[in-house]
Amino acid sequence: MRGLLTSIAAVLALAHVSATDHWPQFRGLQAGVADDDATLPDTWSETENVAWKIAIPGQSWSSPVVWGDHVFVTSAISSGTEPSPEKGIADPTPEVGRMKSAAPHRWVVFDIDFKTGAIRWQRELRSGPPLINRHVRNSYASETPVTDGERVYVYFGSTGIVAAIDFTGTVVWTRDVGALESGQGWGMAASPLLYKGRLVIVNDNRMQSFIAAFDAKSGEPLWRNPREEFEGWSTPVIWENSTRAEIVTAGARRVRSYDVDGKLLWELSGMSDFGSIPTPVARPDLVYVSSGYPGSARRPVFAIRPGGSGDISLKPEETSNQQIAWVQPLLGSYQTSGLAYGDYYYTLLDRGFLLCHDAKSGKQIYGRQRLSPDASGFAASPWAYNGKIFLASEDGDTYVVQAGPQYKLLGKNSLNEMILASPAVARGSLIVRTQSKLYRIAKGSKR
Repeated sequence: MRGLLTSIAAVLALAHVSATDHWPQFRGLQAGVADDDATLPDTWSETENVAWKIAIPGQSWSSPVVWGDHVFVTSAISSGTEPSPEKGIADPTPEVGRMKSAAPHRWVVFDIDFKTGAIRWQRELRSGPPLINRHVRNSYASETPVTDGERVYVYFGSTGIVAAIDFTGTVVWTRDVGALESGQGWGMAASPLLYKGRLVIVNDNRMQSFIAAFDAKSGEPLWRNPREEFEGWSTPVIWENSTRAEIVTAGARRVRSYDVDGKLLWELSGMSDFGSIPTPVARPDLVYVSSGYPGSARRPVFAIRPGGSGDISLKPEETSNQQIAWVQPLLGSYQTSGLAYGDYYYTLLDRGFLLCHDAKSGKQIYGRQRLSPDASGFAASPWAYNGKIFLASEDGDTYVVQAGPQYKLLGKNSLNEMILASPAVARGSLIVRTQSKLYRIAKGSKR
């Protein structure tokens, strides 16, 4: 009887796993929002509240993901000397910042012990000289892995490799979809999406852009559709709404939504002139899509209702229609994704301004609030928990702002090293990746 009760208790515990127990993908399961947890930290430094800090070799701006005692990160490790990434807003001129490394690289996946920070294993998936260009601020391993608790799935767009690795470090399958140059030669960054046994990747490039799905168990291709795009870095998201499950993608020319079998459901024009970086933010009632290429006359945020079909674009004089709840034509950020938290939609502009709008109506709650006049810029996407919003600058400073209709800066936490990767939040801890290190930040920890 005791064994039966134990089994029942285990099942019930799994049925009530919160969104903070795991952080399995880029920005987690709730687009940067973690469940409230009093044990989560809101202050830290290089030594305060640091459970562990380890060095990660190579250069990579992929985010960490967490499942149980496993923290997964990726890296591209050069055998030569690579130029340091520059802080601040990237010059939108195609030639500025574009580079190609001649030094051989190793593309590696690391499994790190959540409790101790020890590297449990590392697996090399490809080695050799990079096949495509990248921007000096980008890396050859900017795509965040995704996990289902049994395997970690990795996509290195700079090599064309898609792979599944089990939690013991065994490579289960690999597929090569080709390394394809982006329109401006700035490299790749769109992370894979995992949904009900389907692994989905998007690759917008100058040769033949596509969206494709693979069977997560076997790696067998399920479908592949061309896209009329030339570059992009936006990660696709799954949108489970009252009508269906949709794969929503942001592109330079159009926002597109597909069903899980690859059928195009709807599309929307009016994005910025060049490729999109921000990832859509999905809620059951609305999905928010944005783009903000510097200098573009269009830098929109769209809030889109479920049930769309065909072309749902706004006419020139429209600010809403049956499918589009609202649009703010000049609100979009260049690199950072939006944050829908409570009743509000927050936008972090790359130069360090925070704005707040009503999530349902798009009405402005407060306009531009400068976080700091000294910040170099912001590329990591904001996150939130416990009524607070966290915004990491490229200088390694995380600004803490009170959530809600009144702007109030509560504090600043410094790690004194460049941050471009968005963090993970899991099990009462914050996992932060800086240019060379990985931190687990937890209350009460000391170094």
